[in-house]
Amino acid sequence: MQKSFGRMDTEHEDLIHDLSYDFYGRRLATCSSDQKIKVWDQTEDGSWKLTYEWKAHSGSIWKVAWAHPEFGNIIASCSFDRTVCIWEEEEDNKGEKSWKGRATLVDSRESVTDIKFAPRHHGFKIAACSLDGYVRTYEAMDVTNLAHWTLSEEFEAQKGPVSCIAWNPSPSDPRPLMAVGGAESSVKIWEYNEMARRWVQLETLDGHKDSIHDISWASTSGRSYHLIATASKDKKVKIWKFTNNPSPKTDLISTLEGHKSEVWRVEWNILGTILASSGDDGRIRLYRTDFMGEWKCLSEILGDDAEE
Repeated sequence: MQKSFGRMDTEHEDLIHDLSYDFYGRRLATCSSDQKIKVWDQTEDGSWKLTYEWKAHSGSIWKVAWAHPEFGNIIASCSFDRTVCIWEEEEDNKGEKSWKGRATLVDSRESVTDIKFAPRHHGFKIAACSLDGYVRTYEAMDVTNLAHWTLSEEFEAQKGPVSCIAWNPSPSDPRPLMAVGGAESSVKIWEYNEMARRWVQLETLDGHKDSIHDISWASTSGRSYHLIATASKDKKVKIWKFTNNPSPKTDLISTLEGHKSEVWRVEWNILGTILASSGDDGRIRLYRTDFMGEWKCLSEILGDDAEE
């Protein structure tokens, strides 16, 4: 068990809801109920320097996400104010950099709870989910003009509020796949059907006893199946094995019960071999499989206020 090894004072004026690293892990964006986004750059000594901050929404900001760097330095944010905003970093003729709003997407009828850029092989797309139970996907048809985003698809993912979404990152699957979770204790897997030109539900992942807070879809890294991790209010992390050839099938392969409070985040490493989780108990837990194929906690990091 390890104690936290670093701390930074963001000087946000209210609760921080999300942080997101860029593709290279050298830049960091944070968002808060103070309605601000802050961007940080890592210095040579490993510390973080605040490079820009701005008031981004008229309500609490729930999530921030970086686009793939081939599209530029671009951030998306979503908020209680029912909007998704697209921000781009630009440099003036004096070499000064700043972040500018390029688009505001206003189709949601309730608070927008999560946003995820699609894997780059699907083009410059973003998915957003909200408390109205819908998932909406948008596409920038011209990456040089981020003011214009087309609402590509809109579908009711579940009857209750939707709080989290995750794209399948694998480029080997011919059609986009997405996992969606929320107030219902199940996670639904959706596939975009080209012939029907709409999203179709493939599978339901049942097993949690309370709301789903987060979903993370692992890179396949040569595997013939997918791994999906879910975090829940029921204090558990679950790992699912999903196959879609020749027909969809899902198996629950592990339930991880080390957290003492509800679990808010799960995230795979880039190879899909190590899973991290964090919860209200102030703990970050790292998991991987042992030589028997069982998922075990390999390390635990405690914050200063973690429950002993």
